[in-house]
Amino acid sequence: MNKSVSIRDLSLSFGAVNVLSTLNLDIYDGEFLVLLGSSGCGKSTLLNCIAGLLEPTEGQIFIKDRNVTWEEPKDRGIGMVFQSYALYPQMTVEKNLSFGLQVAKVPKDEIDRRVKRAAGILQIEPLLKRKPAELSGGQRQRVAIGRALVRDVDVFLFDEPLSNLDAKLRSELRVEIKRLHQALKNTMIYVTHDQIEALTLADRIAIMKAGVIQQLDDPVSIYNRPKNLFVAGFIGSPSMNFMRGELAEKDGKVVFVTNGVSFSLDGYQAVAPLTAGKPAVLGVRPEHIRVDADIISGEVHEAVVDIEEPMGADNLIWLKHAGHTISVRVGGHRRFAPGTRVKLGFDMTMASLFDAGTEDRI
Repeated sequence: MNKSVSIRDLSLSFGAVNVLSTLNLDIYDGEFLVLLGSSGCGKSTLLNCIAGLLEPTEGQIFIKDRNVTWEEPKDRGIGMVFQSYALYPQMTVEKNLSFGLQVAKVPKDEIDRRVKRAAGILQIEPLLKRKPAELSGGQRQRVAIGRALVRDVDVFLFDEPLSNLDAKLRSELRVEIKRLHQALKNTMIYVTHDQIEALTLADRIAIMKAGVIQQLDDPVSIYNRPKNLFVAGFIGSPSMNFMRGELAEKDGKVVFVTNGVSFSLDGYQAVAPLTAGKPAVLGVRPEHIRVDADIISGEVHEAVVDIEEPMGADNLIWLKHAGHTISVRVGGHRRFAPGTRVKLGFDMTMASLFDAGTEDRI
């Protein structure tokens, strides 16, 4: 597979503050890569380095095998969509779309072709004669995407383009962006702090923390087999349940023990040999815990219902178990009163086990 963007040993510092640390990343032709992380993790800084808006302290950036580390943004063959719409208020939608091409002295018939094509893809043809003040937030963001689209480039960069929109509009435009990628098959690099956007849009996700990529993988692998404790806690809503304890030996097998309660690790796929006596953290997602009638087989635990959160299609119940408060997702038709004693079954094939010291998956 051909590389669209390659980042080699990239570092960026502001004075004594390291924002990116010796970062390496390959993004392939036609790939939708999401840079995901909390505020200050370096994801927008990395995107701005790729765009040429920031100059790295060390390292190099290649686009289509061409070293663009010191090239101007306009010469890099990229289109960028910012968090703010940044539209010219005095210009119509059509003029906003065509202005950059006019400045670049693109022939008029080519400008018309590109504007018409972008407007058709984004379904904004009826808006071409309007000005930004006459548009909704979602329509303005479509125009901002269209302005990048008319550049007819290989790589599109999105810097949190949906964060200023309400939840319904975000959901609608998320689908539009996914449809846009499927239609164009261009390389897209998308920055967000929203894990739902990342999981639904990405071919691969790069989860960042303190300027370092913690895990780079497809959404299913990141969700089900997080590489470390940070990734496991960052991905998932509600978050993965964590129980601190240690590995111990019982009946000739290694088990996980927390507050005197042991958990069989039968079915768990370890990435390293399990050693008794090692402090560990067991992580289980709410949907991988069975309650009462849902238990099919395996080890059974007891717990007490603390609170219940009805969420429509499903309910979230919070339980007291082995000295921990854990959340469990059940069907929306099931109700549990506080104080009710229930039985639990943990799906260990979907569990995660982490070294308490290194916080890496074991």
